[in-house]
Amino acid sequence: MSENKTMPTDRPVEDFLAAVEHPVRRADGFALLDLMRGITGQEAVMWGPSIVGFGRYHYKYASGREGDSPAVGFSPRKANLALYGLRSGPDAEYLLPKLGKHKTGAACLYVNKLEDVDVSVLADMVRAGYSHVVAEPQHPRP
Repeated sequence: MSENKTMPTDRPVEDFLAAVEHPVRRADGFALLDLMRGITGQEAVMWGPSIVGFGRYHYKYASGREGDSPAVGFSPRKANLALYGLRSGPDAEYLLPKLGKHKTGAACLYVNKLEDVDVSVLADMVRAGYSHVVAEPQHPRP
């Protein structure tokens, strides 16, 4: 089986965020850094070249593949902010309609800018997602 390509790195998170070209994404990245650090109590770690993660959890697929991922995190991409781990909490489906302008993917949440969402609802989603994955040491996946 292949090794997980997205692993923690030693790259300083602040250096990565300072290099984000888009000024709104850069500012939103620093705001998310503060928000997620405050909620999780964890220091941010770069996972691969572009994901800022907080905490970590171990997963195992039904196929037998397993690895580690950040409990919650984000990536300031050119097109949007990708948010990870926020849809895994038990209240996610209840909170999503209250969040504001967003899109969802298989496991990610996408927002164009923090100004488009209710940051208190986003904070609730971070809190619930983080608590959910750290409470369960292994998460079976399809």
